[in-house]
Amino acid sequence: MCNCCGGNEKVVTLTVEGMSCGHCKMAVEKAVSAMSGISKVEVNLEGKKVTVSFNPDSVSEAAIKDTINDQGYEVV
Repeated sequence: MCNCCGGNEKVVTLTVEGMSCGHCKMAVEKAVSAMSGISKVEVNLEGKKVTVSFNPDSVSEAAIKDTINDQGYEVV
């Protein structure tokens, strides 16, 4: 059970275009991790995937997508 969200954790894997290097990975991880309600962010550059564990009571999937898009990448 996740302590940050009282067991109400959701995991979503998003396909993200435009990430190509370690800087891209760090930028996405840093921006998403800074959001309230996020417990874990994993970026897979080769697979173009971002997996996020979060509390849906604190942050929405749409807000996570917006944050990634704001970093200059495209959630598809």
